[in-house]
Amino acid sequence: MPLILATSQFATSADPETNACRMIEQIAAAATQGADLVHFPEACLCGYAGNDLADYSGYDWKTLRQKTEDVVAAVKAAGIWVAFGSAHPLSPGVKPHNSVYIVAPDGRLVDRYDKRFCAGDETGNSGDLAHYTPGDHVCLFTINGIRIGTLICHEYRYPELYRDYKRRGAQLILHSFHSGNIDAARFAAIEAAVGCEHHALNPATTIAGITQLNAVPTAAADNHLWISAANSSAPRSCWGAFVVRPDGVVTGRLPVEQPGLLTTRIDPAQHFYDSTGAWRDRAMQGVYHSGDLVEDPRSHERRMF
Repeated sequence: MPLILATSQFATSADPETNACRMIEQIAAAATQGADLVHFPEACLCGYAGNDLADYSGYDWKTLRQKTEDVVAAVKAAGIWVAFGSAHPLSPGVKPHNSVYIVAPDGRLVDRYDKRFCAGDETGNSGDLAHYTPGDHVCLFTINGIRIGTLICHEYRYPELYRDYKRRGAQLILHSFHSGNIDAARFAAIEAAVGCEHHALNPATTIAGITQLNAVPTAAADNHLWISAANSSAPRSCWGAFVVRPDGVVTGRLPVEQPGLLTTRIDPAQHFYDSTGAWRDRAMQGVYHSGDLVEDPRSHERRMF
């Protein structure tokens, strides 16, 4: 059975009340458009630490909980599925998880995905690790018979995660990003590091834009998966939200730094080109060749022409 997916982007901020209002508007709009599922960006309700806000010290967790309940009420009113990013508080003194909540049309919290590969170094004091505690589990759920997995931002750097979801039967990955709201000076420094002479040769002017816009379609084609890439549209966003089909073709993209919803019909019965379909399962089992090997001395001897 087909799935109608609405991929979101809006200008996320440090204010959960403002973020919740924007999310509630988009949930209602998606329902009007016949969507079964709305996919929101990373940390879109709470604000992303290190960009939207400096950190979570002194954070108003009570207000975040209230706004979470408002979003859940909007989900129930719309009667559709929603996957949205937020910080999940842990015990006092423990850094929160960077999470995506999966909420069913009746308002039930079906599952929560916690970002496993938080950016940062071994000290735990840089990047995401300065603000978040990593998770340790996959998140798979089913809508209209379609198996859906969840990833968050920096995890695009780990193709093993996509492959693991493929092994588990995923057909669609909701990949929530926050690649925006970057400080002007930092954004300029990132562009300078790429080199202006390289800007026209690449799909974006930042490392994040270049690698994310290349890696996500590649992951879709390598694993024969649909991928929804939701992103913040706050100023100095690296790219607009997009969706990729299983052959690596981008089927839709929202304008950079403009709020909106990208609606995509995902039909599991639709056929797409898959050059690795015959051998992917074998590669996942550790057999790294196609066809049949032969017992031939000229094959085994590699120091002769």
